[in-house]
Amino acid sequence: MSLSFERTQTVAILGGGPGGYEAAIAAAQLGAEVTLVERAGVGGSAVITDVVPSKTLIATADAAVAIAGASDLGVELFARTDDGRPLRPQVAVNIAAVNKRVLSLARQQSDDMRAALVEAGVRIISGQGRLDGDSAVIVSTEQGGIDFDRVEADTLVVSVGASPRELASARPDGERILTWKQLYDMKALPKHLIVVGSGVTGAEFASAYMNLGSEVTLISSRDQVLPGEDPDAAAVLEKVFKRGGMTLLSKARADSVVNTGEGVVVTLADGRTVEGSHCLMAVGAVPNTAGIGLEEAGVQLTDSGHIRVNRVARTSVPNIYAAGDCTTFVPLASVASMQGRTAVFHALGDVVIPLERRRIAANIFTAPEIATVGWQEHDIAGGVIDGVVRKLPLSANPRAKMQGIKDGFVKVIARQGSGTVIGGVIVGPRASELIYPLAIAVERRLTVDQVSRVFAVYPSLSASITDATRAMHIVDRSDDAPAP
Repeated sequence: MSLSFERTQTVAILGGGPGGYEAAIAAAQLGAEVTLVERAGVGGSAVITDVVPSKTLIATADAAVAIAGASDLGVELFARTDDGRPLRPQVAVNIAAVNKRVLSLARQQSDDMRAALVEAGVRIISGQGRLDGDSAVIVSTEQGGIDFDRVEADTLVVSVGASPRELASARPDGERILTWKQLYDMKALPKHLIVVGSGVTGAEFASAYMNLGSEVTLISSRDQVLPGEDPDAAAVLEKVFKRGGMTLLSKARADSVVNTGEGVVVTLADGRTVEGSHCLMAVGAVPNTAGIGLEEAGVQLTDSGHIRVNRVARTSVPNIYAAGDCTTFVPLASVASMQGRTAVFHALGDVVIPLERRRIAANIFTAPEIATVGWQEHDIAGGVIDGVVRKLPLSANPRAKMQGIKDGFVKVIARQGSGTVIGGVIVGPRASELIYPLAIAVERRLTVDQVSRVFAVYPSLSASITDATRAMHIVDRSDDAPAP
């Protein structure tokens, strides 16, 4: 669709991550003249150093687990000596080769995205950009800021992302004290990786390196991993972590991390110390909003530096929009993409559906994965919404039995009375794929009866969703209702 304007609309986008990329594509499709400014490469840190690399690493860890667990399904791997005697080989992970593949795939994805922008007619400028008031972007296109480019535009979209938060008492050195961006330079698998922080990033990397063969200690300042997530899901993950040999230190706060040359020493707030070979600091992220002219342009920021946006990604300045982790909205790549499209649709007068947090599907790429959408059980327990919950263990699912899946569940949350699906949690392999039917149900306000009438393949993991919704069947028991 191309909108009709008296003159061609101009759009300048600062940051080429998921939000900026989608904004550029959408604006070009609507007939605007689009310029994208990106310093690291198209795709931003999400593609080059964050989401794509980490999930590629996790895919390798999943493969290692599948091989190691194959004997449970009757598949046995042997090598033979010269005299014909069988030897059981060990699963070994070449982390240097893994990281080379990880970074290669990330760069390939970035190149593919760049090619798509060029094909769409988007002008790409490589360099460090900042706002010049509310209608232009200035870009330093050479190292040291020698050469400058100024781009004027009717609409500005800021999608500059975020960087790993650093603590003064645990400065990353790229050798033994690491951020998630620095993990891919390692030539050998960490003998003992200490992960500080049990949020999504910490849990994902702790899971991955445990399954790759490292000894892992996870330090959590809270009483469970993944604080704020579904407690049942967190309990499953903790059980899997402990079964895999991971050490979990709950209610433990790291005060400092020191590189001893041969390893690291993490000192906890209670005086205890933990020694390992490497330490991953996963203590949150800081928006990349400092020094890029936002305040001077009149854009409102929070005390943490995040850009305040509304449900159509608009800032306090009418023609300036923002998307992604630099904003006050949900920090997910999928959300950044949707924000980027929504911003452009709103700015250029296309049809807009304001974003709603309760319809966002999210996934944590641990093993097993944890996927959520909509209202959660704690919202019902807290009296925020009147709902009912049905939880079915995956171990009862025939396909799960065939695949040797022992951990996980499907949880469906529906509104009391009407039976409208308002949320859900799935814990299990490929939960990121399995959550989609529940996300559609939440988005389209389907009832549990409507979902239960959809044919699910037998046998399949997705059949657990229909099983759960069938168990929530609503029967009218009023006096006027016909007898069953």
